[in-house]
Amino acid sequence: MRAARRHYRVRLPRAASGRAWLLWAALGWGALGLAGSGLAGCGPADMPAQDAAAEVGDREIPYQSFEAYLAANVGDAEPQLGHKALSRLFDQFLDEELLSRLAVDSGLNLEADRRQTVEALLASDEARQIAPAELERYYSEHQEEFRRPERVRLRQILVEEEWLAEQARQALENGESFASVSERLSEDPAAAVGGEQGELAREDLSPAFAEVVFDLDPGEISPIVTAEYGFHIFQVTERLPEEVVPLAEAAESIRGRLRRQNADQQLARLLDEARRRYNVEIYERNLPFNYRGSYGAQETPSS
Repeated sequence: MRAARRHYRVRLPRAASGRAWLLWAALGWGALGLAGSGLAGCGPADMPAQDAAAEVGDREIPYQSFEAYLAANVGDAEPQLGHKALSRLFDQFLDEELLSRLAVDSGLNLEADRRQTVEALLASDEARQIAPAELERYYSEHQEEFRRPERVRLRQILVEEEWLAEQARQALENGESFASVSERLSEDPAAAVGGEQGELAREDLSPAFAEVVFDLDPGEISPIVTAEYGFHIFQVTERLPEEVVPLAEAAESIRGRLRRQNADQQLARLLDEARRRYNVEIYERNLPFNYRGSYGAQETPSS
């Protein structure tokens, strides 16, 4: 027995019923007696199965396969999807089907799921080493990506009560270290590590805080700064000037970006090759949603 199909909150397109098909077969072919003619090959044997969602090359893809894809990728959100979202997901599903078939036809006869097969198809290009000249060219062409603004290394003491902030400020004036006062009185999550906030640029802070913090010299402690959610005391431990990250430091980040870029280009090239090699036909009348995807009008693949 064929598994029950899930229901979607979308308008279902009208499909030919089994009864209408039987009536058409009886009147159209039986009355005209064409069973022995050359037209007999266009009869029911050539019609897609009722559960076929598409045909890729010479293979029909059952709708249950797409249902499994939806369950794996969108889970409980599946019944809420509209026509456009389902169409995009169906296109992605067919893309994977095409790439999987291309992988197998390329000799990757893997006993793995479809996505692993596609990843294996891409693996050879991902293994290619990025040449030093590629790193240097990307670095020189994208200097703004590696520019760092002026920054400070910052500590903070945060308390909810003003009297406690005054007590903390007095302790600092009496010579107790900022880290010690933070650990003893601060309610900030970083209190246990001396109130360390890390490296911050001006845009990382609210305008009111930035005005105070970026006016401090290294080692200097701010007055009490009042905010809606408490009372702050800041200390700048180091000021860092605006700079461009050197290539040696940026190289690993650039290498990762180029690998992702190369993988995207390789994927697009392979998908284009697969779309030209294998004909894709969508059986829209068998889909429980109004298909609006990119496979609606396919060119005849080259031989």
